[in-house]
Amino acid sequence: MYPGEATIGGEAAGVVTEVGPGVTGLQPGQRVMGLFSSGTGPVAITDERLLTTIPDGWTFAQAASVPVAFLTAYYGLHHLAGLKPGESVLIHAATGGVGQAALQLARHWNTTVFATASRPKWPVLHELGLTDAYIASSRDTGFEHHFRPIVGDGIDVVLDCLAGDPVDASLRLLAPGGRFVEMGKTDIRDADTVARTYPGRTYQAFDVLDAGPELIQEMLEKLRELFTSGVLTPLPLTAVDIRNAQPALRHLAQARHTGKLVLTLPPAAPAPEGTVLITGGTGTLGALVARHLVTNHGLTNLLLLSRRGADAPDAAALVEELTGLGAHVTVAACDTADADQLAAVLAAIPAEHPLTGVVHTAGVLDDGVVTDLTAERLDTVLRPKADAAWNLHEQTKHLPLAWFILFSSLAGTLGSPGQANYAAANASLDALATWRHTQGLPATSLAWGYWNTPTGMTSHLTAADHARIARSGLTPIPTDEAMEMLDTSVGAAHADLVPVTLNTNALRNRGTLPPILRSLAPSAATSTAAKSVNLAADLAPLTPAQRHAHLLTLIRTHAAAVLGHPTPDTIPPTHNFKDLGFDSLTAIELRNRLTTTTNLALPTTLIFDHPTPEALTAHLGEQILSDGGGSALNGSLGLDELEALANGPLPDDVRKNLALKLRGILSKVEGGDAAGDAGSSIRDAVESATDDELFELLEKDF
Repeated sequence: MYPGEATIGGEAAGVVTEVGPGVTGLQPGQRVMGLFSSGTGPVAITDERLLTTIPDGWTFAQAASVPVAFLTAYYGLHHLAGLKPGESVLIHAATGGVGQAALQLARHWNTTVFATASRPKWPVLHELGLTDAYIASSRDTGFEHHFRPIVGDGIDVVLDCLAGDPVDASLRLLAPGGRFVEMGKTDIRDADTVARTYPGRTYQAFDVLDAGPELIQEMLEKLRELFTSGVLTPLPLTAVDIRNAQPALRHLAQARHTGKLVLTLPPAAPAPEGTVLITGGTGTLGALVARHLVTNHGLTNLLLLSRRGADAPDAAALVEELTGLGAHVTVAACDTADADQLAAVLAAIPAEHPLTGVVHTAGVLDDGVVTDLTAERLDTVLRPKADAAWNLHEQTKHLPLAWFILFSSLAGTLGSPGQANYAAANASLDALATWRHTQGLPATSLAWGYWNTPTGMTSHLTAADHARIARSGLTPIPTDEAMEMLDTSVGAAHADLVPVTLNTNALRNRGTLPPILRSLAPSAATSTAAKSVNLAADLAPLTPAQRHAHLLTLIRTHAAAVLGHPTPDTIPPTHNFKDLGFDSLTAIELRNRLTTTTNLALPTTLIFDHPTPEALTAHLGEQILSDGGGSALNGSLGLDELEALANGPLPDDVRKNLALKLRGILSKVEGGDAAGDAGSSIRDAVESATDDELFELLEKDF
């Protein structure tokens, strides 16, 4: 939608690495945020006047979300519109970045705020203190009539980013002397024409860079004062690793976000002079991690926490070993779930070796089925795992950590019989890591399978227990492989990972698998070809109306999945795919899903050629069931799939036709007439024919 060329990364936050000879207000090492006219990356160059320092306690993600939104709102409302206390302002798309920034500023200036947003986002405006009388939809012009009884002669200022009819409706809402400021790019009007059409009203389109470097610097400093004093607060944000930029941009294009989306760069490794804290540091897993960090990462300042500290079994031997490897080791007795104890330990870390990494390996078991759990048994497991993780988050979130690694368990991902409390504790770690990622904070939660090294939580397992686990498809992770998984995981783009080794043959023998494992152990029954045969077989005995309903549900389900909707109910059958939010990328994704499901060769223009779910349903129905289901039998099917189709609930006429054609094929394979023999000679001939021979004959006859 943006006209011309737009700079990617026009705003950012980071650390000053170098300054030019004319720079006097900033110096290397300072944390700054601001505008970058030439884009951003690991290193970027900009004008000193386009930057300001980051308030204390902010993350880089918070800082990166501020400049454009608040500068645009401040420049548009204060400098261009001259919004004054006691006046009224209409803010369109008020749940977006500029919208929420403008709302905060308008309230600070004691004005009456009216806002529009898409209806699903109204709860955000409610949380910001607006009532329904002051909220309307941004998707139509109903706001004109909704607000008119309240505003009387009209609204003093409109901050707009919409296009088309809503612009005209907004202009009609302006009071005499009203000011319309347009920050959008897709429907810019001529100011003189607007003045003639709406006498006494002014119209001005703008871009924040129009303000110039000096005024931008002045506004940045004023905004920083307002943030520091607590008048303004950073916007709600969702941070995304830059390696996941494509889905983030799609999310943005579909206007499904509120607040700001921020792209973060992959975290750097912990500084060698920094301190790495390990909970459960004297236990089996903590000791393995400590050795690995020293020998493989060169991290030699370790803070090992456990409840017993230096009195823990083997603690002295571990310290001696790590010291011999060149590490400086501190062992502290600390209940990490106790916020005061943790705060005291963190405060004792020397300034010359600041905390740069956290590895939370601690955990306790108290197994039991759900019905046997008590508050005490929940606390036994949740406290050292979940409460401790939250304390670590709360007390380090302001620090520039490189690592925040949580040792979770597969129990929280797949469930584990008799470990309901343990599963819950680990699921909370996964959720915490994911949430930290959305806030631009480093986090990696590792839902480990079980290790071949016995730990305090697995040493009690019997041979029968190990056999049961092996039958489930899980195999023990060798220690060296686990360390490799750890190294790979800390640099990954996702926060919630599952390091596990699997026996796919055992998985196939389990019968029904958890959904998360099904694609890891595909069988003939779930292959693409089998799915297409099953779909044709499922549709064949149905009435036309039932076939249509079945296919329509399938299409709506896939469409909802592509768009990220929770249920297919959000896909109206007669609505245009384009209006539902499909673009060229999502159109191809839906085509690919339907190709897999139907085994049909579908064009990339599929949903543009058949623009509604209803139209696409009719088209696919004709393709799949043409000639009584014969089109499903193409050259990509093997003998097993053909047999699966024959065993399905085919109509009598289709079954009879299939039998006749197969007999005819067999006569050609054998070089004689097999039509009268449907017994052992037919079976022998089919089994002796090659797939290519049968495919060639099938294609000719079907």
